[in-house]
Amino acid sequence: MSIVSKAFILNAVFLFAAPCAFSQESNHPPLPDEPAASVTLTIHLRNVYESRISLLPLTGRKALPPLIEKEGVKNGETAILTIPGENLPGDFVIRFDYKEEAVSTPYPSEKTVIIYRQNMELWADPLYCNNPDSTYFSEGEKENSVHASFVKENKEQKEMLALLQSLLLYYDDVQSDLYRESIKEYEKRRLAHNRWIRGQISEHDSLFVSARFGFELVPPVSWEGSETERKQSLMDHYFDEIDLTDPLLAKTPDFTRWMDSYVNLYGEFASTVEKRDSLFTLAGKKAIEKAGKGHPLVYGWMVDYFFTGFESFDIQTGIAMLKPYLDDPGCLTSKRQAILKRLEGMETLIAGTVAPDFTFMDETGSETGFHACPTGKPYKLLLFWSADCSHCAELVDALYPWFLKEKNREKLEVFAVSLDENETERAEWKKKTETMPGWKHIPTEGGVNSALADKYFILATPVMILTDAATHCIIAQPGTVEQLEKAMK
Repeated sequence: MSIVSKAFILNAVFLFAAPCAFSQESNHPPLPDEPAASVTLTIHLRNVYESRISLLPLTGRKALPPLIEKEGVKNGETAILTIPGENLPGDFVIRFDYKEEAVSTPYPSEKTVIIYRQNMELWADPLYCNNPDSTYFSEGEKENSVHASFVKENKEQKEMLALLQSLLLYYDDVQSDLYRESIKEYEKRRLAHNRWIRGQISEHDSLFVSARFGFELVPPVSWEGSETERKQSLMDHYFDEIDLTDPLLAKTPDFTRWMDSYVNLYGEFASTVEKRDSLFTLAGKKAIEKAGKGHPLVYGWMVDYFFTGFESFDIQTGIAMLKPYLDDPGCLTSKRQAILKRLEGMETLIAGTVAPDFTFMDETGSETGFHACPTGKPYKLLLFWSADCSHCAELVDALYPWFLKEKNREKLEVFAVSLDENETERAEWKKKTETMPGWKHIPTEGGVNSALADKYFILATPVMILTDAATHCIIAQPGTVEQLEKAMK
């Protein structure tokens, strides 16, 4: 049974889990050293009283927080959003917080758009912002219309290929006539489909969306041998034809989905946590070595991608594997400092070393130190978490009921350090702490950028650090309640 469960892995049909991109050199011009020219998105608001209009990038260093906001746009009015060239090309969400009437409570709706070099004009009805009859671009818009047409046609073409691939992957009698004929039919359809994809890439080579078309090419696979050997073939050929010299790949959200599916292939072979960590590290090394022969932006993107995944799963062997690439000037990673900090923490906060001391306000309002804080229990547990973190919620929901058991409560003092950053998160944290008496709840200023988080090299949450209450030495950094319980025996 696979133990893969987090967002790093997608449950995809293998046809879509292992597409292969084109081998010819990219027709896209390289991304310039200086930002591209800005473009405008003109939005005509229709059929609501008023709306706040926000534009949120979906990729890049400034992803998700609003890039532009226009307040109080009334029905019939026009909002002009100017997108800086440094944010282009990219996928964006247009968010409408609209009122149907003057006294209505604002209600949200969202539409995803692709923006590159073309100024765009959109007639928008927030109530039906994803209905093409109600919300539509002006005639001549290219990126979004070409993408919508491609997605529709590609889905239709792949339906039969998906069925054939599923049959070939899992069919037992590889010597049967049915199996042999299925291979021939699959290969015929695969080649025809790839010709169509390459034609679309060539026809629309000046558009940003064509950079993602190559992810839909279907790779050659050896259908001989066992089911395991067939899956191994998918892994071996994953990068055979992809054009990693195209810098626009690093700007597409499709690259992430494509890589998730690559890692999924390795995850299929994971039966234990140790095996999973080893396989994911191997997947990362192979992928980064491939990307290292491509464009520096793609190379750096690949390192960033695996660092994020390794952090999510706390795969320290994987993080350590990334170190040599940080010394390569051709690797344009945006996470160099974060990786170096994590590596320093791995080398510093090891079992047997004294946990860094810090001060905090206790329940009486008096300042006390972590080391000096009295307890009659043999262990102290530091939990770095955030009320706005879904993984934290999963851990806390398992940890607190476990802590309430008398045998565990007698052994362990819990210091729950909040890394919530804004007022909304802190309010949610305060509400959550009221349901968890018995823990020492410690707020910080600055979240993961706080002085306390810096002392413990915290880059993401949740993190648990178990210490000996008498010596203050680190015992373990468990990732789960089960690992914590094992470390306390």
